[in-house]
Amino acid sequence: MKRPFFCLLAVFSLLMGCGKDVMNSPDVPIIPNPKQVDAGIGVFSFTPSTAFHITSGALGGVTERFASELRRSTGLLLSVSETEGDIEVSVTPELGPESYTLDIRVDAITIRGGDEAGVFYAFQSLRQLLPPEIEVASVVTNVPWEVPSVSIQDAPRFPYRGLHLDVGRHFFEVDFVKKYIDTMARYKYNRFHWHLTEDQGWRIEIKKYPLLTEIAAWRKETIVGKNFDPYVGDGIPHGGFYTQDQIREVVQYAADRFVTVIPEIEMPGHSSAVLAAYPSLGCHPGPFTVPTIWGVMDEILCPSEETFTFLEDVLTEVMALFPSQYIHIGADEVPKIRWENSALAQAVIKKEGLKDEQELQSWFIRRIETFLNQNGRSLIGWDEILEGGLAPNATVMSWRGTVGGIEAARAGHDVIMTPTKYAYFDFYQADPGGEPLAMNWAGFTIPLDTVYSFEPIPDELTLAESKHILGAQANVWTEYISTPEYVEYMVYPRALALSEVVWSARERKDLDSFYKRMIGNLPHLESLGVNYRIPEARDSKPGPIAAAN
Repeated sequence: MKRPFFCLLAVFSLLMGCGKDVMNSPDVPIIPNPKQVDAGIGVFSFTPSTAFHITSGALGGVTERFASELRRSTGLLLSVSETEGDIEVSVTPELGPESYTLDIRVDAITIRGGDEAGVFYAFQSLRQLLPPEIEVASVVTNVPWEVPSVSIQDAPRFPYRGLHLDVGRHFFEVDFVKKYIDTMARYKYNRFHWHLTEDQGWRIEIKKYPLLTEIAAWRKETIVGKNFDPYVGDGIPHGGFYTQDQIREVVQYAADRFVTVIPEIEMPGHSSAVLAAYPSLGCHPGPFTVPTIWGVMDEILCPSEETFTFLEDVLTEVMALFPSQYIHIGADEVPKIRWENSALAQAVIKKEGLKDEQELQSWFIRRIETFLNQNGRSLIGWDEILEGGLAPNATVMSWRGTVGGIEAARAGHDVIMTPTKYAYFDFYQADPGGEPLAMNWAGFTIPLDTVYSFEPIPDELTLAESKHILGAQANVWTEYISTPEYVEYMVYPRALALSEVVWSARERKDLDSFYKRMIGNLPHLESLGVNYRIPEARDSKPGPIAAAN
C-alpha cells in the first residue's frame, strides 16, 4: 500500500500540467466544491512582508494556527496583528454558521466567516489553492507560493458531516487519531465519531471501574484473516486504551479544528469485553473472555439495577470528558437469547408490562436516554433503536440502508445517514483480487464513484420530513484494518467524495469536475503523509458545472 515517491511527482506534474485550465475556470481545485466561484485575473503572491490582519482578538487563535502552518512550509514570517496586513480576517455573523467568503486579489486577500468555524474553512480552501506543503516544496523547484485571484462564497449543505473510527477491534495511538482528525478537518468534516468500546476491546479509562482497562482492554490474540473454520490465531496479545488525559488532549485538538468528538459506548450488546471484567453484569455467571474473533456475540448486558448503576457511572465520566451534545450508545446487533433465558430479564418484561425482548431493549434505551437528557445530553443510536419503539428524543444513525432513517424522519426524529452500500469505508473499493483484505459481506464493493453518487435525503421524504436529515457519515470498522496506513488507504480518497456529498449544494455535484479537483488535492495528501489509494484513471468528458446560486 505504500507508494514510491515518483508517484507523487507524477501526480504533481499532472496538476501543474492542467494548472492554468483549472485555476482560470470556475472549477478551482477545492474539495468540497464551493457554493459559488468567480475567477479573477492574476495571482496573489506570499512574500516576506505578507501579514494577517484580524479585526478581532477572538480570531487570533484560528488565524495564528493557520499562519504557523504556512510558516513551516514557506519560511515566511506571516505575522498576525490587529493593526494591519494584506490578508484581512473578520467575522460577519449574517453569513451564517460555518459559512465564509474568500476574495483573493492581486494585492490583498479578504476572508469573512459567519463565525470562527467559517474562518477556519476559508483557510482550508485557501490552503488547497496553495502548493502542497513542505515535502513537495522541498523536491519540486520553482514552485511559487501564490494563489489565483478568485472570489468564493461558500456554505455547508448539512450541519453534520462525519467520519467514524473503530478503535475497539484494533487500537490506534493518539498521534494517529490526531492525524485522522487533522486530515478530515481540512476537507470540512466537523464530527469525529470515536467508537471506543467493542466485544474485542474497551478503550477508555473509567476511574471508577479499573478492570475495564486492566482486563477488558486486552485480548490474548487476534484471528488471522478470515480463518474461522478451522480457527487460526496470530498468538500476539493485542490491546490498549486512552487515559482520560489523552482523551482531553484529543478533544481539545479536535475543537481547535472545529471538529466535535462524539464518543460511542456500546450497550447492551457488543459487551463481551465488559463482561470479562465485570461478569456480574451478565445474565449468566460466565465465564466470559475478550473475544479474538469477529462477529455478533450473544453476550450482552443484563437489564439489572447493577447494570444501570454501572452504565450511569461510566456515562458520568464520559460526559465529563466529552462536551459533545451527543453521546452515542450503539444498541446495534443485540441478540436476545440471553434475555430470553434470563429470569431477571423476564421479570423486568413482566414488571414493566413489555410485550417481548424487543420492547425490553427499547425500555433499556429509554432509561439511558432519560439519564442523558437529565444531564443535558442527547442520545444517538444505530437504527436498531427503532425496534420495539423509539426513545422520545433519540437521533437515529441509519446504517442498514436508508429505511430506518426514513421511518425516524417521518416520526419527527433527527437522522444521520450512513448506509452500508455508500458509506462503509471498511468495504472493498475495487475487485477484491487486487486489494488488501477487507470487509465484503452482502457482496458490496464501494468504489469512489459510488460514494460520490450518494444522496443523503431520500426522495420518499417530504420537504418538512427531510429537514430531519442532519447529514451523513462514513464508518471505518477495523476487523481487518490493523495499521494507520491501512486505515488511510481505505478512507482516502473516498472521504474526499463524501465531503462533497455533505458540504456542497446538490446541484454543484459533478463527478468529472470532482475527479479533476481531486487530482489537484492528491499532492496535498501526499505531503501530509496520508497513505491514500491511487484512484483509477477516468476517460470521460468534463460534465457541466451547475450555475452558481
